[in-house]
Amino acid sequence: MTRIHELPENLANQIAAGEVIERPASVVKELVENAIDAHAQRITVELTDAGLKTITVTDNGAGIAEEDVPVAFRRHATSKITDRTDLFRVHTLGFRGEALPSIASVADVTLTTATKDAQAATTIHIKGGEQVALEPTAHRPGTVVTVAGLFYNTPARLKYLKSPATELAHTSDLLSRMALGHPEIAFRLVNNGRTLLQTAGNGKMQQAISAVYGVRVAREMLAVDQQDLDFHVTGYVAKPTTTRASKKYMTTLINGRTVVNPVLRAAIQEGYGTKLMVGRFPIAAINIQLDPLLVDVNVHPTKQEVRLSKEDQLEALIATAVRQGLAGADLIPAATVSPKEAPRVKRSEQLDFQTSVHAQTVRNRVHAAVMGNSSPVPASPQEERAVATDEQPAVITVKHRTDLTSPAMQAWDRHYQTNVTGANEAAASVHFPRLRYLGQAHGTYLLAEGDDGLYLIDQHAAHERVKFEKITTAAANEHVAMQELLVPVVLNYPASDALIVSERMDDLNQLGLTLADFGQNTFIVREHPAWMGETDVAEQIRTIVDTVIAHRNITTARLREAALAMASCKQAIKANHHLEPAQGQALLDHLAECTNPYNCPHGRPTTIHFTASELQRMFKRIQDPHHSKRSWNQ
Repeated sequence: MTRIHELPENLANQIAAGEVIERPASVVKELVENAIDAHAQRITVELTDAGLKTITVTDNGAGIAEEDVPVAFRRHATSKITDRTDLFRVHTLGFRGEALPSIASVADVTLTTATKDAQAATTIHIKGGEQVALEPTAHRPGTVVTVAGLFYNTPARLKYLKSPATELAHTSDLLSRMALGHPEIAFRLVNNGRTLLQTAGNGKMQQAISAVYGVRVAREMLAVDQQDLDFHVTGYVAKPTTTRASKKYMTTLINGRTVVNPVLRAAIQEGYGTKLMVGRFPIAAINIQLDPLLVDVNVHPTKQEVRLSKEDQLEALIATAVRQGLAGADLIPAATVSPKEAPRVKRSEQLDFQTSVHAQTVRNRVHAAVMGNSSPVPASPQEERAVATDEQPAVITVKHRTDLTSPAMQAWDRHYQTNVTGANEAAASVHFPRLRYLGQAHGTYLLAEGDDGLYLIDQHAAHERVKFEKITTAAANEHVAMQELLVPVVLNYPASDALIVSERMDDLNQLGLTLADFGQNTFIVREHPAWMGETDVAEQIRTIVDTVIAHRNITTARLREAALAMASCKQAIKANHHLEPAQGQALLDHLAECTNPYNCPHGRPTTIHFTASELQRMFKRIQDPHHSKRSWNQ
């Protein structure tokens, strides 16, 4: 029998590298986290062939002291924790002391670093875990790490790397999430001399979102901010009209650390409720600030998986934050843009003022803070006209408190109907317009007009929303009306599925769906809640139970929502159903009274809007500036 022996340090580092370093993106993650922990304000990542050849990470952080440079490449050497207590109050991104020795054991690494007060910088060269050189050199404060030939000495690992495009995508996605978590740092990603990502580093998350996803998406993001005694949730979520087919666009961060947690992503979706279409997921960047004692980051070497205390409480807080963030937004998509794309934004709208409500709130805060109860000065007719016609606004410079009473500022106030006392009420909600019924197209779409343009309404989606909110109220009643089935519904399942149904019997009972045993692996339903209506009741019952089986861990709330959405769909009027004018107007009135009139329970939009100016452009009543300047003599 082979004797037990201690592994050589280099071999131990290579084994550790198998857990920590999987691909070029893993190297970038570890080095960038070190730079962030060193309080860098600028971090540049330069790749050659997606990092398969070289990876260079440059920062302007605190640097490493000369005597500590060789120590930094020893396994479990770190400056971030000192004792067992620190392990449970981790304030930094790194702390295990495994990254540098793991990288150096499977690559050719050169590190040059200098502290602010150092006489000279220090360069160390390590290849395959063996130190090649250690010497002083000239370099500005900060650190530069170059990693070449990743996995050159572990060919079995090298063959599992994907194509350069795939590896680059992993690195880009990783750095994008880090940029969202640290908008105060200017990040730059370069591959083969081409800049792929560059952020401003000015501390504004919305501008970081703009750098990652583009200006159009950033303009569709809504701020969220909610806190309780344990957690503070901030960030941005996209309007339901701006979605993706993948969950990966939901970025969740804990104390600035990017984490992958299905519960947190589910909480974001929960906040949208029925505003999302089936199979579509939101774009979101949510940062959660909490006491480090409430999170265990020492679960996996990559530190992307964490264990949370009070997870249910945090889940509810995130859902509430998202729900309130969406509450005050106008969610009617523009007619000229696909619902999957971001609505077009007027030229005069600025990135930090994506809605009139937000602009109004900011304006009133400034006014209240500086002016108090001072009386406004009326605007001139010319300034009123300039704002009313939605022209590109001139820059208004405020140098003194008296400038806030200028005619130009009062024209702004009139445009947004602002007043200091009513600011909070105005910002609380954006009302769905009262619409006047005009007619019906193809027995499917209602045409209506509002004060600000023409509206098209999907009659099935609108009626489905009205029905959904009505039966939701009915289902919430403690004494839900029940209706006996003329022919009981018998349900037969395999033993494995029958066990799941038996486990979730209480949840089904809460929906008013009472199942009784009816033999081996068989159940019978003799009555159903009245909110199911009278259409396809047996199919609804089977679908609800099938949902429980297919999604064993589905919450009672989500199960109820799915059941009510299905019932409302069954009861709503369908396409090719012609309505009388009075019926059409009644549907519009009922839709306007809904809590969420913008989407059906399955997330499809109920309403599309043509603004008056869009109609005028379509009929050439508004011409491009270069057309309007032409002379009739030409």
